[in-house]
Amino acid sequence: MVIKKIGILTGGGDCPGLNSVIYGIMLKAYNSNVNCIGILKGWKGFVENDTIPLKIAEHDDLHTIGGTILYTSRTNPFKGATSKQEKAKELTEKFNELGIDALIAIGGDDTLGVADAMHKFANAKVVGVPKTIDNDLAGTHYTFGFWSAVQLASNTLDNLTTTAHSHQRVFVVEIMGRDAGFLTMYSGISAGADIILIPETPFDLEKDVIDVLKKRVNAGYKYHIIATSEGAYPKLESLNRDFKTISKEAIDKLPKDPFGNPLLVQLNISQIIVKELNLRDDLKEEFQKNGVEFECRSVVLGHTMRAGTPNSFDRILGLRFGLAAMKLVLEGNFGNMVSLQGNKIKVVPLSEGVKKKYITAENDKMELRDLLVKIRYLSKQK
Repeated sequence: MVIKKIGILTGGGDCPGLNSVIYGIMLKAYNSNVNCIGILKGWKGFVENDTIPLKIAEHDDLHTIGGTILYTSRTNPFKGATSKQEKAKELTEKFNELGIDALIAIGGDDTLGVADAMHKFANAKVVGVPKTIDNDLAGTHYTFGFWSAVQLASNTLDNLTTTAHSHQRVFVVEIMGRDAGFLTMYSGISAGADIILIPETPFDLEKDVIDVLKKRVNAGYKYHIIATSEGAYPKLESLNRDFKTISKEAIDKLPKDPFGNPLLVQLNISQIIVKELNLRDDLKEEFQKNGVEFECRSVVLGHTMRAGTPNSFDRILGLRFGLAAMKLVLEGNFGNMVSLQGNKIKVVPLSEGVKKKYITAENDKMELRDLLVKIRYLSKQK
């Protein structure tokens, strides 16, 4: 089959580099006499036939611009469907209505999971490009947007250190990361955060936070930066023993997004940690004993981490992903996802690529985190 027109959609949360991918696709498509249409607002626009023409002459240097010109949403077209197989066939029939021969879907595990089901159950001509600011897709070493977000968070932690020093404060900084702690770990290590809390290793408030702050202030430290993922979670033992402001029942009742994931951002873990620390008279006494007034504040980076233009790495990675995805379409190599393995662009099946990945116990970043916390106060003990 000769490919004459392709559709492009971006789904899920936005991040720097989405426009870079779109531009990479358009460059190769134009050179191959293939027309592109943009499907607006992700799967929502796909279902509702909401499209725009994409003419490369109107988008010079699109790869330098942040966000996505196609808009995005977290729409789940399978929600409420009685049969996933029948729904996949119904969605694939939309190709005819949209007038497209193939589709390139740019998104994370939810967005690409839809594309994978369409290919699996209806042999849809789809290709995936991995997009998640959390970098938690198993099929690729890095996703575009991740390093831009890491740099932003690292810069923010650096900047907060100066005000923490000036006011002798404890800052608890909440960084994106629902299930995986890559953003918090990388930016926390980069900026030298004093405590780093991630979803992969549930924390003990007494051991991992209170005791460390006491040891640090006794070693002479006047300020402290705690970097926490939005999905960082206390151990059940610690939750029952140490926490006064939340319970397991409250966490279990968190609302869900359209794909059924708990909205952990609504937990406001940084604010909870601040509240718990402010209730600890023993911690305040330890600070005062060392001539430091205890003052604790929370900062939530939130959507600022998705904002702005992509850095050079993410611009180039986005362009490479777009180029590679368009090549797969031209080759008829559907049901696959492009990925970065080392410094090379590889191809993996969508079904494998959209699986989750996490920071594992043997990861050297885990050891670096623990050493950063421990060695600094140990080296200054009198």
